[in-house]
Amino acid sequence: MLTNLLLAAASVASFNWFEYRGDDNLPKPTPTEYSNPILQGFYPDPSITRVGDDYYLVNSTFSWFPGIPVFHSRDLVNWTQIGNAIDRPEQLEFKTLGLSRGVFAPAISWHDGIFYIVNTCVDCGGNFVITAKNPAGPWSQPTWLPEIEGGIDPSLFFDEDGSAWLVNNQPPPGKPLYDGHRAIWVQRFDTKTLKLTGPRTLLVNGGVRPEEKPIWIEGPHIFRKDGWYYLIAAEGGTAEGHSQVVLRSRSVTGPYEPFPGNPILTQRDLPRDRPNPITSAGHADFVQTSRGEWWATFLATRPYAGDFYNTGRETFLMPVHWKDGWPTITKPGEAIPWVAARPNLPGGDKPPVPLNGAFVFREDFAGEELPLHWMMMRNPRENWWKIGRGALELRARPVALGDNGNPSFLARRQQHLNATATTEIRFDPSKGVEAGVVALQSDDFWYFLAVGEDKGQPVIRLKRRAGSSDPATGAIIQQAALSRKGRVQLRIDAHGGKYDFSWSNDGNRWNLLAKDVDGTVLSTKRAGGFVGTMFGVHAYQSPDVSGSEKGR
Repeated sequence: MLTNLLLAAASVASFNWFEYRGDDNLPKPTPTEYSNPILQGFYPDPSITRVGDDYYLVNSTFSWFPGIPVFHSRDLVNWTQIGNAIDRPEQLEFKTLGLSRGVFAPAISWHDGIFYIVNTCVDCGGNFVITAKNPAGPWSQPTWLPEIEGGIDPSLFFDEDGSAWLVNNQPPPGKPLYDGHRAIWVQRFDTKTLKLTGPRTLLVNGGVRPEEKPIWIEGPHIFRKDGWYYLIAAEGGTAEGHSQVVLRSRSVTGPYEPFPGNPILTQRDLPRDRPNPITSAGHADFVQTSRGEWWATFLATRPYAGDFYNTGRETFLMPVHWKDGWPTITKPGEAIPWVAARPNLPGGDKPPVPLNGAFVFREDFAGEELPLHWMMMRNPRENWWKIGRGALELRARPVALGDNGNPSFLARRQQHLNATATTEIRFDPSKGVEAGVVALQSDDFWYFLAVGEDKGQPVIRLKRRAGSSDPATGAIIQQAALSRKGRVQLRIDAHGGKYDFSWSNDGNRWNLLAKDVDGTVLSTKRAGGFVGTMFGVHAYQSPDVSGSEKGR
């Protein structure tokens, strides 16, 4: 992270604390059970590896920074974030990319004392590998892999003879035969030079049933068991048609035969109107425990209606069952369980920052560094935040939430369908300067509950952007006078597809500014992309105030 400098007091908003709470009233596990999702909120594309009795997992973060969170667990159930693999602005350059570009589907592995993450920075350099001796970091600068230009979702496999192989999604040979026609390829990887070597080999062209024109085979992983090489991959896109398939071969380079019972994981064969559905399951990765069990992490979603969800794609866990040499995760028509029997592993410690179930967590900003699970939109180019004196301070700058830049905005994930984000702000607004709390899905879709100024008087206002045709600074949809300047508490309440916005002068008596505002604008169905809603704090200064050019 950048070294924090003192901020100019005249344009600073101080946030004394930030409290998140959520409860979806889901089934609660017994001491011998665990609950899904294991990582709630915007934690898609999980990849997992084991080193001895320790398990490590990473997720996609696209154009959010810092990126690629690294988690540790001893029991596959309790996870603690120990770092971010992309935590220095110079590692990758997101520029003005949309929030659903950037880093897609990282894959973590370990071999001979070294951790590897291979990944694709979409529209920002292509495929790369980074390494670390300690998974908490620091991770190396990217080594680029130009040989697989146009490909995504790379993953490393280390064979028993010490050879390393990189498998990834790439265009098929020749012209694609239909929209979504992709292929899976494999090539040798040199661990000394971090370069690909030798010929590339086509493993799968289109999918497991080419005659059905399967779309978007992606997220491949190879592993070895009982003399077989298994290739697992996602098919059907990341929406409700998502699934996981498996093939096997006696050679790492194939030919691979598909499992007749594919897919081995999906929820697309279940009634859409079922209560409390889990949907869009796929993009799995397997891990074998030290006690011989096989488990899969994968992404899925929790809609509150139809295909509407605001929490993004989340990380789930299920056991892998083996029969006649083939693995399965769900049987046809089987629903992903909310609670299930725990892995046969010693119980792990509860994480310091809760990641699933009903919980309340309060950030007091008592340290000197930004908490690991807080992020910003794209790489920072200047110092505009500071943690000190028991507060998070943001310098208001002329970069709006809708500018496809790096605004003065820090956020954490919305992890429940029913959630509340509350903060206390110390801020004296002036003309063209405002600060407050935000619920944001992308540059084009967000709500901003702000303390501002109108005709010399302090006001509380709710601004919304519900598409690129709205102003980049948002449109005011509700406003009320504030009785005094200084310390104010702000609150966002999410109830599925409805959001409430309130403020208080004392934390006891709350004033409702807007009730049952349309929250579907924060859903993937409306806003698109691959991310989830983030709750956070923001400070903004109109460029007209200083006459400066809008910063990026």
